Amino acid sequence: MFGAGKQGRSGGRRARLRRAAALALVGAVLTGAAACGGDGATDGDQGGKDARTDGKAPASTPDATDDAASAGSGESGTPGTSGGSGALSQRDLTALAFTDGEKIGKYTAGEFSLGEPQGEDYTADPATCQPLVSLAKGATAFDPASEVHRNVDVAEEMVGTTVAVQLRSYNGGTAAGVMKALGAAGKACAGGFVENRAVAKGQYLKVEPVKAPDHGDEAQAYRFTILDVKGTLKLYEYLTVVRSGATTLSFRADILDTKDIGKVPEEIITAQWKKFEAASTR
Repeated sequence: MFGAGKQGRSGGRRARLRRAAALALVGAVLTGAAACGGDGATDGDQGGKDARTDGKAPASTPDATDDAASAGSGESGTPGTSGGSGALSQRDLTALAFTDGEKIGKYTAGEFSLGEPQGEDYTADPATCQPLVSLAKGATAFDPASEVHRNVDVAEEMVGTTVAVQLRSYNGGTAAGVMKALGAAGKACAGGFVENRAVAKGQYLKVEPVKAPDHGDEAQAYRFTILDVKGTLKLYEYLTVVRSGATTLSFRADILDTKDIGKVPEEIITAQWKKFEAASTR
């Protein structure tokens, strides 16, 4: 979050320098902290498409683990999977992701130069909210067998929308358990929570379900309202996660501004989904 996507691509050095200056201006935003609030109530009807999000148990609980294991034989055999229960290899998953320099309308995709965004050093308080912060290893009871991360933005813009596109593939049908944990977090953490990083904290004021795309076996989408350190400015971030068989496609959009961008840019989600889906016809 908070400009995580601005970690930069392997190209576009001038753009990264301008973004670095912008990040310095918003550094104070990263240091706000607050306790988790809210009673977890939300109508959430628009937050998912055919998703198992009853909120009764996070994926780290035995119930969710059992559900995910039993789902293994029922996942569709979509791109590169074996009956839907086998994870894509790192090589196959990379082939389905945006390439460095690939254009998506006005946006350009690239590799992150500073490692995985929203990695294991991003944690949530309470821990139930972790899937909303990151789906990295340890975020749920189910770790990905392979994962690929791409940064998508307008290279010439110092302050603009950035989308972290992250593909993760899972063994044993557990991708469904990841989605269940995400849905449970969306409900339990509707009233807010705290995101912890190595040198900063961020207060999420609200987690709201928004319309999810009609892609894959299930999809969920959320709008986050985040408070700045002075307690006066509200920042907005969007998360969309699509599951297809054993693989999840995650899109996290933010902007170094108080502007509400309204959603993850549809052209980015659509372009990545089409590229992923096309593999099923090969």
